Amino acid sequence: MAREEEKMEGKAIAKSVRISPIKARLVVDLIRGKKADEAVSILENRNKKSSGIILKVLNSAVANAVNNFNLDKNKLYVKEARVDAGPVMKRVMFDSRSHIGHKDRRTSHIVVVVAEK
Repeated sequence: MAREEEKMEGKAIAKSVRISPIKARLVVDLIRGKKADEAVSILENRNKKSSGIILKVLNSAVANAVNNFNLDKNKLYVKEARVDAGPVMKRVMFDSRSHIGHKDRRTSHIVVVVAEK
């Protein structure tokens, strides 16, 4: 019985998003544990590149919860929100005195889970 209730949550994952995990975690920390509609308003008013990406993932998780499990949109809250490090695109740039410097392009995996309270 308890196992069935654990599954009643909407989940969305965005993989290999071209933003540094450190920068994305700053925004994700703001919405963790909040109500879904409150989290949407926080993300809409935040002036960061990652907030638009996280907003899309949150809206997708809410839509998954409503369509797949018939959960009430007004009772949803952000149960889990995390940013994991994705693959790193290693780039090289030439430095002074014939040295080679590294300019790593980091990517993120963004996971948002919403559930009913």
